[in-house]
Amino acid sequence: GITPSETYPKVFGVVMDLSVSNHHAATVVSMCDGHASLYTTSTFGILGGIGHEAVRNASTNFVKAAQSHYDEGLSVTNHPYPSENHVKFYLLGFDGVRVIDAKISDVETGKHKQSKLWESGQQVLTELRLLGEKLKTAPSPN
Repeated sequence: GITPSETYPKVFGVVMDLSVSNHHAATVVSMCDGHASLYTTSTFGILGGIGHEAVRNASTNFVKAAQSHYDEGLSVTNHPYPSENHVKFYLLGFDGVRVIDAKISDVETGKHKQSKLWESGQQVLTELRLLGEKLKTAPSPN
């Protein structure tokens, strides 16, 4: 039921896959309605960040940041994980999925074409991590 809007004319969601140690990957999913989740190829994940304002804001900002990069992406129908030391941004567009592949060391510099996109994705990851830590330390209900 998501349709193009003035704020989200091209992209309604972003999937950021990044390689992590020992051939594992982490996947951050952000949607224009504020849904955000973290999945990993190991045993960790955080689902349902939409219930938390900081996560919602980071998620919608990530999708907003992706709007200007949609035309840079290559149209894809397969979605493999990135190679080691790379990040893949899968831009979920109203006209299809596009991918942008970049070296993590390049986007981390702040000077790369996709550095702002990387930073927005990292903000979602940070907010999800903080939420996970908060939930781990919260007292359990009796």
